[in-house]
Amino acid sequence: MNNQFVFVAVVSMLLVMSCNQKPKTDIIENEVTDIIMDMFKIEIHDASALTIIDSNATFEILVKGFSWSEGPLWIDELKAVIFSDVPTNKIYKWSEKDSLNVYLEYAGHTGEDNKDSGKGPNGLILDLENNLLICQHGDRRIASLDSDLNNPQPQFITIADSYNEKKFNSPNDLAIDRAGNIYFTDPPYGQPDNKTGDIGINGVFKISPEKKVTVLVDSLSRPNGIALSLDEQTLYINQSDRANPVLYSYDITEDGTLENGSVLFDFLALSKTTNGLPDGLKVHKSGNIFATGPGGVHIISKEGKHLATIKTGKSTANCAFSTDQKYLYMTTTDMLLRLGLK
Repeated sequence: MNNQFVFVAVVSMLLVMSCNQKPKTDIIENEVTDIIMDMFKIEIHDASALTIIDSNATFEILVKGFSWSEGPLWIDELKAVIFSDVPTNKIYKWSEKDSLNVYLEYAGHTGEDNKDSGKGPNGLILDLENNLLICQHGDRRIASLDSDLNNPQPQFITIADSYNEKKFNSPNDLAIDRAGNIYFTDPPYGQPDNKTGDIGINGVFKISPEKKVTVLVDSLSRPNGIALSLDEQTLYINQSDRANPVLYSYDITEDGTLENGSVLFDFLALSKTTNGLPDGLKVHKSGNIFATGPGGVHIISKEGKHLATIKTGKSTANCAFSTDQKYLYMTTTDMLLRLGLK
């Protein structure tokens, strides 16, 4: 009789504990969500930013749970945004209709043996023929997807993988002009110990439509995000060097070389108090630059004036606009975010 009483008492106590624990878990999850939402803010530093963004615009967490999300790209044909998850060697696709799906595996380091190498894809763009171009860390090249956008397969055509017969480090981000020239950065992040390989520099390169590779800049320590001005007369480069985190501006000459390199915006003061470094960037139809950096995405005028900060509260890798530029998509560490623009 006593044993039965003890058994019932123990079971009852376990049930009570179980019931008490579940609300605590829910509370923690809710608190985490609230904290994440509280991190999202828009700070207006200049009234001109209000023509682009509303200070009370709503942030949307579209999906989360990635290792290091990167390189968002909106594709009209898919009615979706695709983005890289570098360590998992995958490209994902998110759409209003289907939510999240794996778009492409072995996307940055090809071959079955390299599935879990951690050296996946990074920057993504479409070329003039609507082919997907990928910065591949593992394969150390700029490659074109050799399959239909609607039925992607891990088949690639090499656009460029070396300069002067020396392999690139790990191509990171890229941009393309109206003539088909591809500009890209090649920091060492995909290399052991973040050191350059045979090529010996952390370069900024151009690939001509004939696939001729030219080095444009060989003096930067950590070139990362890259974008062209609307008139394609200026090249912007974000440098993710903790000792010198800056946004550079270069004039593009008639012969395609760069000159008058200068610091357009210095992130050093911000980097001392906020997580993150300069990374990807895009140019808005207004001509203003949406540059990722400490704390989120910074809207910077072409004259270098800090107009606004989109605070994500996390290290933010890159951003992209929808075609109509009504939305800004942002990859922030483990999340894909969306923000409405004017």
